[in-house]
Amino acid sequence: MDVFSRYAPFVQDFIYQNKWEEIRGIQIAAAEAIFDTDDNLLLSSGTASGKTEAAFLPILTELYNAPSRTVGVLYISPLKALINDQFKRLELLLLDSNIPVTRWHGDSSLAKKQELIKNPKGILQITPESLESLVSSKRGACISMFSDLRFVIIDEVHYFMRDARGVQLLCVLERMQNLTGVVPRRIGLSATLGDLSLAQNWLNTGTERACAAPVTEEGKKRIRLHIERFVNFADKRDIEQKSGAGDIIGASMRAAGSTTNVANYGDQGDREHFEYLFKQTLDKKTIIFTNSREETEFILANLREIALKHKAPDIYRVHHGNVSALLRETTEDEMKNDDEKIVTGATVTLELGIDIGSLDQAVQVGAPMNVASFAQRLGRCGRRGQIPQLLFTFVESIKIDSSDILGPINWEFLRTIAIVELYTREHWLEPIPPRRFPYNLLYHQTLSHLKSAGELSPAALAQALLSLGSFRHIPQDDYRDLLSHLVEISQLERTERGGIIIGREGEKIVNSHKFLTVFIAPEYLLVKDENRTIGTVDKVYPVGIRFALAGMTWETVDVNEKSKVIFVKRVPGISVVDWDVEGVIDIHTVLSQKIRSVLESDEMYAYLSPRCRERLAEIRYIARNSGISTNLVTPLSNKKFAVFPWLGTRQLFTLHYALSHAKILNRIPWMTSPYIEVQFGGTPEELTEKIHELTRSDINMYDLPLPDNAQVKGKYNEFIPQKLLRKQFIEDYLDWDGVTTGSYPSQL
Repeated sequence: MDVFSRYAPFVQDFIYQNKWEEIRGIQIAAAEAIFDTDDNLLLSSGTASGKTEAAFLPILTELYNAPSRTVGVLYISPLKALINDQFKRLELLLLDSNIPVTRWHGDSSLAKKQELIKNPKGILQITPESLESLVSSKRGACISMFSDLRFVIIDEVHYFMRDARGVQLLCVLERMQNLTGVVPRRIGLSATLGDLSLAQNWLNTGTERACAAPVTEEGKKRIRLHIERFVNFADKRDIEQKSGAGDIIGASMRAAGSTTNVANYGDQGDREHFEYLFKQTLDKKTIIFTNSREETEFILANLREIALKHKAPDIYRVHHGNVSALLRETTEDEMKNDDEKIVTGATVTLELGIDIGSLDQAVQVGAPMNVASFAQRLGRCGRRGQIPQLLFTFVESIKIDSSDILGPINWEFLRTIAIVELYTREHWLEPIPPRRFPYNLLYHQTLSHLKSAGELSPAALAQALLSLGSFRHIPQDDYRDLLSHLVEISQLERTERGGIIIGREGEKIVNSHKFLTVFIAPEYLLVKDENRTIGTVDKVYPVGIRFALAGMTWETVDVNEKSKVIFVKRVPGISVVDWDVEGVIDIHTVLSQKIRSVLESDEMYAYLSPRCRERLAEIRYIARNSGISTNLVTPLSNKKFAVFPWLGTRQLFTLHYALSHAKILNRIPWMTSPYIEVQFGGTPEELTEKIHELTRSDINMYDLPLPDNAQVKGKYNEFIPQKLLRKQFIEDYLDWDGVTTGSYPSQL
């Protein structure tokens, strides 16, 4: 029997009404796995490939044919907006099914939630935090709501695997299984996964099921890519044309067709960039991705000013986590309208699968964070039969007389080319390593479990927590040390009977509305224009100060610091804003090695503009003259060397600490630096030999001279003993095996 014939009648009607021409390969594979096996299922394929329908259509058929006595399907999403988006789609699908769907998050109707508790059935859409609240505060309701739960659908699996919320989610699901005695099948959905086996293991955690992960042939897809470059110069001398060979900057400047207006030389590239973006996005529905909220605000404000100058309509919007939910939802609705040629500036908020209809193109300003991020952003365009079109733009600030021989190399530019090559030609994505020692999550789940269960003996508490799959690597001795420490600082308390309960300091934590979240969230101030919420900022902007938010400029008219509200009025012009951010980019060794191969290659990639090709030729010339791709050690000055092992971020930091352990003075110049800067009194050959010996030695990672604050950042770290934070950093961040097995330049 074909898959279509096995679908429930209302599903078949839905397919007819929506005029599907075919059932896609991933939908056939998913249906066969759900209908014919009892396995978990991981569906990983490109954005808009039909994964959501692939999962829901057979699951709803199963629920239709054999209705559940309780909630039958739990759909879990990282975003309320994604839940709301899927809710609308499911409502249409379920019109004739007699299967209800209920949203459960902070903005949902309390009446609907209470109705579901009294009469649990159908589909429940929920965030990890809301599910945590149910499990820890409403144990009885959990049992009645989920005692016949059949399926758990986890959307955006790649997001959860990278985030602390993923550990929280797995723990809560397993605790719910222990409460109800039911182990539902899990269905994971993701567009970007580098290593399917890691994702299968993650999805299976605590279920003891097999996991199917069908791979379907999606066929070759055409992609339109283009990279363009603009230049800011440091001073007047840098834009003067000079005679003589090797005038790298002057050549680039002339290739760009730039003028030499010395009155405005400093921001010339920025101005050209904004004008270029304005022209490239005219009458095209576009997302402009940046890597920071500040940059998004600044670019969109400049585009709005240019549009005003040209008397063009204001079609510019901003979408990031500090813009109010109402404004973000309005932007999403506008983008769904095919007739609205909206240009939206965004960060990661529009990487995930919110339906925004068809895009004409996406723009990436600067380098994507990694290959997975590039894949997500590329996936936002090219829906509904369109060819995906992605434009990259760079603005460089260059000083011609820099004494640093490596200074003229634009590593972000090289990283972008390497990312494009890895994804489009090699179909490679970063694997997501598991978290083996998430002590801060263990703390959180300990308090959450005690809040739910009440007093427990240390043995019972250890059994309950360490039996969870997410904590299977943590030894009992470590948990004993953690519990003792928490008792010492009054997070926990021992009773006269020898049991453990939440202590007075712990009560403050669990009774806070922030307890449910396991991610670090800064203290924000609400920004209001009269009674309309614009968004949030993390600093007090005093009365009379102007700042940017939601793509507009505001002036503070009043501040209520006690209520954490800034009252503003809209004013013309361009302003800036900044948020305190501690973002970390984790470059993989494969990506680092690809950057090296780009430097060694002679290929001029078709997607580069003429000025980008010239820039790449300049960088390759510098790289070959300095020998950085063929030599492990490159002299920078008399006693300063650059060590290029072409390793990933984690491995490079591991080598950095190992060199320090060997009494070799060194530093990593910046977080995503491809090299280590070393102070050494000998020759390059002698330093090479020392590194050679070091990488062949058997180093005890716990002997490395780590800084006192070395830790994997996480909420609740303040309650974790320092020795456990150090262990987590060594085991979950550093990678000595990756250092010793690296593919080093031939000089080594």
